[in-house]
Amino acid sequence: MAGEGRFVNRFMHATDHVRKVLGPADQGDMDSPVVHRHDAFEDESDAELAQIVQRTDSSGHHYAIRRDEESE
Repeated sequence: MAGEGRFVNRFMHATDHVRKVLGPADQGDMDSPVVHRHDAFEDESDAELAQIVQRTDSSGHHYAIRRDEESE
């Protein structure tokens, strides 16, 4: 427990050095809306996830199966 304070102090000292080298973190405009860009990778991921169905068994456990396996 006594080492936790020393760890935090060393961590904060290290982050202070990083801030001095790289500059402060850029927060951007927090009031502006997030721009969501669709690309080919995201379209491919969406198509793959569309083939997956979530199921719940009688014990309440959740699991996923592919739609083509559902008919078997």
